[in-house]
Amino acid sequence: MIRLIQGCDRLRHMYEIDRMHTIRAEVFHHRLRWDVRIEDGWEIDEFDDQNPLYMLSIDPVNGDVRGSVRLLPTTGPNMLRDVFSGLLPDDLTIADPLIWESSRFSIDPDYACKARRAGAVNEVTAELLLGMAEIGSLIRLRQIVSVYDATMARLFQRARCKAETIGTPMRFGRVMTYAGLFKTDEAMIDGLREASGITGSVLEKTVPTDPLYALVA
Repeated sequence: MIRLIQGCDRLRHMYEIDRMHTIRAEVFHHRLRWDVRIEDGWEIDEFDDQNPLYMLSIDPVNGDVRGSVRLLPTTGPNMLRDVFSGLLPDDLTIADPLIWESSRFSIDPDYACKARRAGAVNEVTAELLLGMAEIGSLIRLRQIVSVYDATMARLFQRARCKAETIGTPMRFGRVMTYAGLFKTDEAMIDGLREASGITGSVLEKTVPTDPLYALVA
């Protein structure tokens, strides 16, 4: 199940927010050894101050946070524009209210190896990808843009999450890094469901859509 939390509401969801930042620290700092900021056990950066939309995968049995991803409109500060602009051709700028950026895709290591069936995409991964596509379709986004590494590129292929690569992949540190655009239409949703075995919507039934429309306006 995917729960949506806007950055401005984080104080009302401190358990989920704490788990999200703690998982991000475990994944990006301890496991991947990226040069990220750690504060009191949290991985947190300046884009968490931009009122992002957080999408959290919630365990339906115990309510634990299993993973998360962060969404931001490309009309304001975002990682592609402000950190990874070298991935884009000189004449390309992505700043469109109908294109949002996803970043900080992370899964609790305790759940990372679990899949619905042999060879299938991890359930939490599938939920997060489906959640982004469903929300994009719901509020009529045209695309989601993301910066990702080679491992995620292979994962997207397995999940049938087709990306339109933009610019030229390049190394940042030891990591080959890509920028890609992802559609949020019914074809994308159907492909993700078929690859994962998930049927029906992954969104929590009480999705607050009105504030999301305001972000697109």
